[in-house]
Amino acid sequence: MRQDWEPEDLIEIWTLLEDDMKRVRNKSGTTRLGFALLLKFFEVEARFPESAKEVPAAAVEYVAQQVKVPAGAWADYDWQSKAIQRHRGEIRAAYGFRANTEEDQDRLAAWLATELCPVELSRDRLAAAVVARCRNDRIEPPAPGQVRRLVGKAVKEFEKRFCRSTTDRLSHSTRSRLEDLIAGDGYEHGTDSAGAVSGGGRSHFTELKTDPGAPGLESLLAEVNKLERVRRLELPADLFADVSEKLVEAWRARASKEYPANLERMKPPRRLTLLATAPTPRLRTAPGRPSRPADVVVRCPSIPRAVGRGHPQPPLDLHAVESFPVSSAKVLATAR
Repeated sequence: MRQDWEPEDLIEIWTLLEDDMKRVRNKSGTTRLGFALLLKFFEVEARFPESAKEVPAAAVEYVAQQVKVPAGAWADYDWQSKAIQRHRGEIRAAYGFRANTEEDQDRLAAWLATELCPVELSRDRLAAAVVARCRNDRIEPPAPGQVRRLVGKAVKEFEKRFCRSTTDRLSHSTRSRLEDLIAGDGYEHGTDSAGAVSGGGRSHFTELKTDPGAPGLESLLAEVNKLERVRRLELPADLFADVSEKLVEAWRARASKEYPANLERMKPPRRLTLLATAPTPRLRTAPGRPSRPADVVVRCPSIPRAVGRGHPQPPLDLHAVESFPVSSAKVLATAR
């Protein structure tokens, strides 16, 4: 709960109405103030505060004036007593709520994993959705710490399902080629944290993540080689057809930060999923042609004939040029 309240907000939210005053009438002193503060806090948050400090000081002063109890009495309210348990039960009944159970939390976690985690990546928004769902079902939400743990459990379960589903769609040969990406080419297996292979080379996975650098024919050819390697993976065209692009982009971002050595330590489903979403050269498809893994398009500029000794090659503009499909790993350059 926010701690800064303007006077008009205090009056609107923390004023004890007639029904509220009826509920505090049979209480006195510390319990009177404690009950009143729990009552109004629950009205705002649909839960109880975890400690006295969570209730704004301005609200304590304002409510204390209404129930005619010194504000300092709030510090003496016993959070472990039977009285507070009775107060909570009375307040839940007043608003038509009930306490949450372990079964409720299990259902919430399953709901998150099935319905929300596939489309929402923010854990804060997932936590807010839990609270909103509890309010709608008239269930007292778990404490904020419990909600965070519940969200973490749901995310873990969803990611487990996502990785298993992705791996099940990959053929044995595709899985093998994906594993080869972190093995290097002609070198021993074993990589350091920077992606270097123990024999002195780099894994294909590290090469795929490498920035192409300054535009030029050499960098263009290198990018086409990357594309050809991606095509040979034979990833299914519908591998991620039933999940959001936002989710795939998030996993692609994760993959871009991983080193081969880290990937090797992961369980196969997670490793293969990250490798399948790994960054690939982003080249466009030809106008009017469907985008398919095996139909890659490179945008290549014309190259002047007078390039040779004494004639430096001009920089390549990879954006203001025509498109054409690449087939059988050939790059075409149209001479002027």
